[in-house]
Amino acid sequence: MSFLLVLVFATVQWRITRLMTAAYPQNWFRFAAAAFNIFLTISYAFTFPAALASRRLPLHAAMVLGAGALTYCMTATAVLGLYYVLRAIRTHFAAGTNPARRQMINAAGNALLASPFVVVGYGAFVQRTNFQVREVDVALAGLPHDLDGLRLLQLSDIHLSAFLSESELSRVIDASNELRANVALMTGDLISIRTDPLDACIRQLARVKSDAGIIGCMGNHERYIRAESYTAREAARAGIFFLRREARQLRFGSAVLNIAGSDFESHSNRRNYLAGMERLTAPGAMNILLQHNPDVFPVAAAKGYNLLLAGHTHGGQVTVEILDQSINPARFFTPYVYGLFRQGASAAYVTRGIGTIGIPARIGAPPEISLLRLRKA
Repeated sequence: MSFLLVLVFATVQWRITRLMTAAYPQNWFRFAAAAFNIFLTISYAFTFPAALASRRLPLHAAMVLGAGALTYCMTATAVLGLYYVLRAIRTHFAAGTNPARRQMINAAGNALLASPFVVVGYGAFVQRTNFQVREVDVALAGLPHDLDGLRLLQLSDIHLSAFLSESELSRVIDASNELRANVALMTGDLISIRTDPLDACIRQLARVKSDAGIIGCMGNHERYIRAESYTAREAARAGIFFLRREARQLRFGSAVLNIAGSDFESHSNRRNYLAGMERLTAPGAMNILLQHNPDVFPVAAAKGYNLLLAGHTHGGQVTVEILDQSINPARFFTPYVYGLFRQGASAAYVTRGIGTIGIPARIGAPPEISLLRLRKA
């Protein structure tokens, strides 16, 4: 997948360079285009973990360069596609079209060519921090009367980093505390890279208020930076309990809510998803599994979990609706991209989460604070 993207982006940039140098054949422009392409190539290299690990630049600077290059490449690809569509339309209407209509077509075409930049700008500067509360009723078969109406707050994929400040996260926490949750749950990815402010993220999460405290599981980024043990230890000191192949039981009246959690389950290990996790289910209790990767849902249902809470996909982060179908990058990896899913008597909820990764923008998938109400089916 990464190789295919590189090939597409390289072809797009080569074509754009050819078109631009044909329009501006001066030597100074050719030199500027060559310099820009070298800078773009170096910057795009920082989208790969190996380049970030080389430490040739401060990690935050490298992350910003990589995100900027990826954003440019995605936008340029859209613009080039529109350019060829518009060129075909202009060619078709060139003959027999009066000058006024031709001028109108050209003006509309130029506006359309600018639209990808407008959309990305909106996603980066407006929708990226348009934190929304989404309330969802989750009907579960066999839900005890004392759990009917129980309110679960789910936060996920915070990615406190160069593209989400602590003050912005503080807004999320303040909004979460207004929801009066019975249980607060965190489903991974507190940060993105090693130099991100993990302690600040834990400090903000410790402000979350709920009747039963806050319980969580690790995401893939805690694994990537080898901070799982540190996160669990420091979070526990702040009153946050990360479940690492373990479970905690909460009693509400005469009913028991059994919450289990495990570290990130990699797609490369899909044949052994949740190995042994059936031992953490509790007979007679309502069993909830916290797992960052939503792709485990069928396995979780087979192992006896009534509800899976997950994140990881960011709801696609950049999502386009075509003929009532959501088109986004996450669909290449899992069918469980966003929302409520069911399999037999079990359910799964996949949240869009809070932060971003890759490009610092959200398009069609605004950040989400999830409030789930358990209901008797």
